[in-house]
Amino acid sequence: MRLFAGSAQTLLASFLILLLFPNAFAATDFPTFWEKFKSAAIAGDKVAVAEMTEFPLSMYGSKLKNRAEFLRRYGEIFKGEANATQCFARAKPQQESARSYDVYCPFKATPNDWENAPIRFIFERTTSGWQLAGLANTHE
Repeated sequence: MRLFAGSAQTLLASFLILLLFPNAFAATDFPTFWEKFKSAAIAGDKVAVAEMTEFPLSMYGSKLKNRAEFLRRYGEIFKGEANATQCFARAKPQQESARSYDVYCPFKATPNDWENAPIRFIFERTTSGWQLAGLANTHE
């Protein structure tokens, strides 16, 4: 009986930590999200990738307003300036803050130039979890 009471207290304490500090595990759950996102993008699963994207999506200074526009422009997003499929297989996400990670990709024409990887995919922790939040060219 005493063991159960201790377990209940531990469970309650864990629950309270999550309530009081919702970002406590933000950094640790990104790798799980990244594996899921990366797999869907590499497989070309547009629908799954769209489900993991925040709208409006910031893209090179403009906005993609909704899922339909995202699906229509999917090729431009993932095979435009960079070949994201090829990049994501090797890229290492960089933590920018507790709520933000970036993945940098080289230009499509120079896929092995990791020293010059200006295409930036921005991932942010939102109220519904991690999502693709933007795309930028750091040279612009």
